[in-house]
Amino acid sequence: MSTSIRQRVLAQFEQAAKDHNRKLTALTDNLPLMESGLDSLCFAMIVARLEEELGFDPFAATNVKFPVTVGEFVQCYESASVQ
Repeated sequence: MSTSIRQRVLAQFEQAAKDHNRKLTALTDNLPLMESGLDSLCFAMIVARLEEELGFDPFAATNVKFPVTVGEFVQCYESASVQ
């Protein structure tokens, strides 16, 4: 059984929190990213790791608005995976 994009993204949130000794807030779709317990360095690492793992960076496109919530972040990857 393959791992969904959502599961991969959330796993990277958890790994970033662990790697940077951060306390991760319970991840829900409507949770603002800036209230997740992660900082901009963590998000940069998440994007880099997901690009390596998935083979694409949804934020490389010029028309992509950076997400505000966890759900929007996941949706960026889910949308880009079907293009």
